[in-house]
Amino acid sequence: MNRLIAAGVALVVIIYLLASSIYVVNVRQQAIVLRFGQITAVRTEPGLYFKLPTNLIDTVQLIEDRLLRYDIANMQLQVSDGATYVVDAFLTYRINDPVKFRERVQGDLDLAEQRIATRFDAALRQVYGQRNFDAALSAERPAMMREARDLIRPGMSDLGIDVTDVRILRTDLTADVSKQTFDRMSAERLAQAAAIRAGGQQAAQSLKAIADRQAVEIVAAANKDSEILRGEGDAQRSAVFASAYGADPEFFEFYRSLQSYRTALGSSGTTMVLSPNSEFFQYFKADTLNGTVPQPAAPNGIAPLPSSEVTEPEPSDQLPPDNVGAPVDNSVVPAPAAPATPSAASSSEPSPVPSSEAAPTAVNPDGTIVAPSISSELPSSAAQ
Repeated sequence: MNRLIAAGVALVVIIYLLASSIYVVNVRQQAIVLRFGQITAVRTEPGLYFKLPTNLIDTVQLIEDRLLRYDIANMQLQVSDGATYVVDAFLTYRINDPVKFRERVQGDLDLAEQRIATRFDAALRQVYGQRNFDAALSAERPAMMREARDLIRPGMSDLGIDVTDVRILRTDLTADVSKQTFDRMSAERLAQAAAIRAGGQQAAQSLKAIADRQAVEIVAAANKDSEILRGEGDAQRSAVFASAYGADPEFFEFYRSLQSYRTALGSSGTTMVLSPNSEFFQYFKADTLNGTVPQPAAPNGIAPLPSSEVTEPEPSDQLPPDNVGAPVDNSVVPAPAAPATPSAASSSEPSPVPSSEAAPTAVNPDGTIVAPSISSELPSSAAQ
């Protein structure tokens, strides 16, 4: 029984000694072997390694061998022209010398990153401080990142750290600077819009002036052509009138008189007081109409006008007295001006007549002759 207990205790001790003398380094790590606090070996390759049993003599410190990243966020940086940026950036690094890393920061990754933060901040401030407002937003940005990396590397190599890359994630303006920038951009855009609008108005005025000038020229040319055509038409009209007048002067005068009657007597309610011997009534006479002119009844106290017998004209030429003022076919070719058409009662002829034959005669709008007026016209000398 005692032998079994002793054998079991011995087996446990052997297993413990074997377990404490073996350590494993994986692919993402590297190991430093310390004997009484002094570095005795560095293991950079992955595998299974041995040391003295227990941690009383030899100890193993595992150090990261992979690519690590350190981020810095919302860092305010001032550029050369006084503007302030808000920057987000990061860097990647690797521990390439575990001995130095152990000696400088005791192999503590948090302590190492504190050193990295200090140098990273200083490098970014130096890079941004040497440039103006637009540099970080232009093609110069990659050069700024390389410059920041080169500034950090010397200080980090003393820690056994190799800085592989620096990247700037975001470069924004602060709230105050952003407002000022947006106001300036807005003012510039408004000025550009005003300039474009002024140019458009100027172009519109120019086009309008050109269009107005062309319109005046077109209207003038059209008026010129119309006057020429009107003159040619008047000449042809006069030629036609002259030809018609030369063919039958008597009929032409009769036709023109009918037109005058239509013009003077066409309006309803028009009363004209003229002498019956006026040329205006030459076709109202019996010998001219070749027929009987009906005499209207005379008013009380006035003797009726004598009637006259005339020869009845042919059916095609007969014009009833009550239709003297009726419209005439306008297809008849016009001729030169007929005798002047008298106007209303204000244009009556003032020539006096000595007898009852020269008494004024009233003409109705339909062309019929009514009884003469009671009053008779006196010579101008008698009126005086």
